[in-house]
Amino acid sequence: MYELERAQGVVSERAILVRVLIFGQTLEQEPLDELAGLATTAGAVVVGRLVQRREAPDVGTYLGKGKVDDLKKLVDAERADVVVFDNDLSPGQTRNLEQALNVKVLDRTELILDIFAAHAQTFESRLAVELAQLEYSLPRLKRMWTHLSRMKMGIGMRGPGEKQLEEDRRLVERRIHDLREQLQAIEKRKERQVASRADYMTVSLVGYTNAGKSTLMNRLTEAGVVAEDRLFATLDTRTRRWQLPNWGPVLLSDTVGFIRDLPHRLIASFKATLEEARQADLLLHIADASNPAVRDQIAAVFRVLQEIGIDEKDTLLVLNKIDAANPAARIDGLLSWYPNAVPISAAKGVGIERLSLAVSDALSHTFRDVDVETGVDNGRLMAYLAAHGEILSRRFHDSRVTIHCRLPQKHLGRIHDPNTQIRPHGDNGHEALPASDSSPPAAAPPAMEDVA
Repeated sequence: MYELERAQGVVSERAILVRVLIFGQTLEQEPLDELAGLATTAGAVVVGRLVQRREAPDVGTYLGKGKVDDLKKLVDAERADVVVFDNDLSPGQTRNLEQALNVKVLDRTELILDIFAAHAQTFESRLAVELAQLEYSLPRLKRMWTHLSRMKMGIGMRGPGEKQLEEDRRLVERRIHDLREQLQAIEKRKERQVASRADYMTVSLVGYTNAGKSTLMNRLTEAGVVAEDRLFATLDTRTRRWQLPNWGPVLLSDTVGFIRDLPHRLIASFKATLEEARQADLLLHIADASNPAVRDQIAAVFRVLQEIGIDEKDTLLVLNKIDAANPAARIDGLLSWYPNAVPISAAKGVGIERLSLAVSDALSHTFRDVDVETGVDNGRLMAYLAAHGEILSRRFHDSRVTIHCRLPQKHLGRIHDPNTQIRPHGDNGHEALPASDSSPPAAAPPAMEDVA
């Protein structure tokens, strides 16, 4: 196999996968299956695996000394080019392992960052990935600049080598500062862009990578976005119009997929990209029901939602790929764990009608049944209520009118008029709902367009 790869000029690196399991950890799938998917996505050919259970990682090499020797033999036997750990290594551990194995050593974070760098398409996502990579590499510069050892400056690279290293650090720190400023400007622009859609109900797709979010978006909106059976196929947010049956148009957004132990610096870098999910009225959490580790993946997504501060947002769990689940009894087991989940197959179109009804019902929970009392000449407000809610009745008394309507909470909070009172329907009028400090509503919503 090795000779065939070289003869055909294949540049894929041959990779050995390694994971240290700490006692007490439980897994629903083979410990290195997900890492194998990541390595394959990055372009590597997996030629070997090694797993060790320990009470705690070794301080110097993460693996125990005996396992390092076993790993060295495996690397030599398989002519591996790289060893990839499914753990996060310190700079010192990486350096010690490279010296012992005489091949390149990557940890889980570095592999994920490499995949993101390869798949980033837009200017925004490329900036975010570069920032995360530089923040990861900054404490590792000494290992990366091995060319300095040729200058014969002694153990710590004193003299010219030390000066060169400090200069490199300053260059990286300056670039990190510049990238943060650019991303902050993008974040502010993104916030304004998302806020400009406040007149419409918004739904955001979130979930584990390769759970089928893009496939579902294509099914619901005919968006034509790239939907591939590989990890992190989508890194950029896309927003399209979804004509929700028995409801009307809503905005549906696809977002970057999450993964177990997603690097914190990567989440921070992609803050602007995740703004759609942060501002959504409803989250659709898409999970791959065919994956043996689906419960672990659901928990991992929830932890990421906690980290970005939107774990308490209204969320509907969607169990996708039920056509690929084997056996079928597995779906019944998942529904016993998640009784409110909606089972679907985005690829086959199964369960889409049920999903649409569940989304309509979930969005309806955000509506308030209120009485709005205002002057009969306040046509601007009446047009606003008609455009964004459902007017159920009108009662006139002298120069005043009381309008019974159902209105989304976010639109209700935008009404600010000293001549208008808003009360829960049926309340005879004593306690008005709090007014908003925002400006008065426009007479009619702007035209809605797809946002790439």
